[in-house]
Amino acid sequence: MLNEWKQPEIEHLVPTKWNWIVSYPENLKLGRHVDIGCFTYIQAQAGIIIEDDVQIGSHCSIYSVSTINEMKGRVVLKKGCRIGSHVIIMPGVVIGEGAVVGARAYIDKDVPAHSKLIP
Repeated sequence: MLNEWKQPEIEHLVPTKWNWIVSYPENLKLGRHVDIGCFTYIQAQAGIIIEDDVQIGSHCSIYSVSTINEMKGRVVLKKGCRIGSHVIIMPGVVIGEGAVVGARAYIDKDVPAHSKLIP
């Protein structure tokens, strides 16, 4: 099935066929074989890089800009990392290669490669 993977069509604030939404899609760099769960919101104004083989659960929010506290910074999800459902990732965060973030986590600091962060 992953051999049949195709780059999704992404438009500004238009749900993909899997019901996830991206604002500023021109600033999103999406790797191959990325699995993004439904109802996920990606705010890519300051840039978001999602590398190959990343899995993101449903109902996640990934922010490169936060208007509440004026944080701003590129977010990077490194190769093979896995993000559980209902996770919030704040601006400037790097999730390391192969790292696992458990469901309902609030991430405002980098997560080291091959580590597990379970709230």
